[in-house]
Amino acid sequence: MNLPPIVLVTGTDTGVGKTITTAALAATLHGRGRTVAVYKPCQSGNAQGDSDCAEVVRLAGPLTAEPGVVLEEPMAPVPAAELDAVQLPPVATHAERIRELSATHDHVLVEGAGGLLVELDHDGGTLADLGAHLGNAAAFTVVARPSLGTLNHTALTLEALKRRAVPVVGVVLGSWPAAPGSVELSNRSTMAGWPVPWVGAVPAHASGLGPAAFRTQAHVWLAGLPA
Repeated sequence: MNLPPIVLVTGTDTGVGKTITTAALAATLHGRGRTVAVYKPCQSGNAQGDSDCAEVVRLAGPLTAEPGVVLEEPMAPVPAAELDAVQLPPVATHAERIRELSATHDHVLVEGAGGLLVELDHDGGTLADLGAHLGNAAAFTVVARPSLGTLNHTALTLEALKRRAVPVVGVVLGSWPAAPGSVELSNRSTMAGWPVPWVGAVPAHASGLGPAAFRTQAHVWLAGLPA
């Protein structure tokens, strides 16, 4: 498949490397001469200084990057919003803003919160539902851990997307160790043999690279990204 205008970046869990993978996707697309916007429907953890959009900009270079709503506690959006006494916008509102960004950029990268079925609004809307709102203009990239247990978590995420008839760009290992063991190597080999496209693996140390080095190397890590 060709890369669609909107790519939703989801993970098999929290902390799997979605933000750094999003930055690598943005850097790779910049290297292809594409204009890129990044949208984060729900950014939590603001009280601790968390800003995934700022991290993507730092690593990938100047681009449009914005959150839909910013929440203080590092929690799932719904409980974080309850603590902040904030009314979360419905998924349809996020979809409208993403379409607006898509009209002025070649690609919009949408980074989810946690996993695919984490609720983003008070009506139970999830990133999977957001993908459904966006229709044929969007597809998912699934970011997974390389460690033990990842095959099951990744397969469950892919099955959930397949049941919703949502297209998948491919799978990325979001934190590939510098010295992988037999488990990591086996998991990578297994995933690369699945019917879902294999996009690549982002090194665990990638966020520690200088921005210039990150941008230079990103396309190598994501060599399987469609044109």
